[in-house]
Amino acid sequence: MNSGQTVFSQVMTWIPLYEFHKCVARYNGDYRARTFTCLDQFFCMAFAQLTYRESLRDIETCLRTFKSQLYHAGIRGNMSRNTLAHANEIRNWRMYADLAHVLIAKARRLYAQDNFGVALMNTAYAFDSTTIDLCLALFPWARFRKHKAAVKLHTLIDLRGSIPCFIHITDGKVHDVKALDQLILEPGAFYMLDRGYIDFARLYTFTKSLAFFVTRSKRNMAFRCLMSRPIDKTTGLRSDQTITLLSPQPSREYPDSLRRISYIDLATRKRLVFLTNNFDLPAITFPQLYRCRWQVELFFKWIKQYLRIKAFYGTSENAVKTQIWIAICVYVLVAILKKELKIERSLGEILQILSVTPFEKEPLSQLLSKFDMSNQLVDSSKQLMLFNS
Repeated sequence: MNSGQTVFSQVMTWIPLYEFHKCVARYNGDYRARTFTCLDQFFCMAFAQLTYRESLRDIETCLRTFKSQLYHAGIRGNMSRNTLAHANEIRNWRMYADLAHVLIAKARRLYAQDNFGVALMNTAYAFDSTTIDLCLALFPWARFRKHKAAVKLHTLIDLRGSIPCFIHITDGKVHDVKALDQLILEPGAFYMLDRGYIDFARLYTFTKSLAFFVTRSKRNMAFRCLMSRPIDKTTGLRSDQTITLLSPQPSREYPDSLRRISYIDLATRKRLVFLTNNFDLPAITFPQLYRCRWQVELFFKWIKQYLRIKAFYGTSENAVKTQIWIAICVYVLVAILKKELKIERSLGEILQILSVTPFEKEPLSQLLSKFDMSNQLVDSSKQLMLFNS
């Protein structure tokens, strides 16, 4: 038998403990915590994410089954569902949000040179939101509609590596466009937005911050064409114009000129019209960039499929945000592990292997490399394939 670390312990070694304890100390998280620290809480919740546990009782049962191995897995405290529920209820969720940002910064450095399909030197982001439905009777603080509750995850994805570099969690009533106010805009970066984010006052903030946006134009937008540029219609382009807005309010909110690009998708024959404040890149680059916005949709589908963010272990706002942020930590942690160990697998495959081997004692790189899944007769054409290489 391998006398080394368990698989779960090896995964958790990628957590920077010095930074973790700084995050805990920042919010006094371990105040009066004698037998169940914030690190124990994080490990238990991370275990639940990696192994797809359904409830607090499910977590408790699984961990008690391997009670003799918990110490070597890093869980030193006395684990019970009441203790974990209490910790999720009262310990500040911001500790785990700060930890997630530490991991995100490391992941972005690792994936900084990755190609995302467009020849662009600038940083490129996609911004969107997803709604997680909740029961109004259990989550009254997250009222969405008359008989429904929900929370929204407003997420900014770095297209190099599909790393979530900004997440803002609100109740379901908050309009998507208001989340733009929370962004710290990076000069020279490109931001892909869908039509739901068209607010010309907010878009003008991008221009004033020397950042670039790419979005879809609304059909009823009134504008005046100032000039047209030559285009190559064989690429699908139909027009490349410099315009100004005509409607009174939009023209006051965005007094500068905009670039309007009309494009027909050669595969679907669908006409798309893009707006941007960048006048330097070739026109064909903007449909290519906007196509990459789909990565944020894939991210939402992926985390809902592989992580526990649709069913919650607690009903308070603090417990919900704690679970979501720890899920993000696990996602980014495994992305770091994949890159550092040079694992040639999709992130989904890695998580599936980790889910059934948490207490095996085998070197992680060997465990993740030895399975040959290439001969399995599985139709993967519709599967979510983040981190393919």
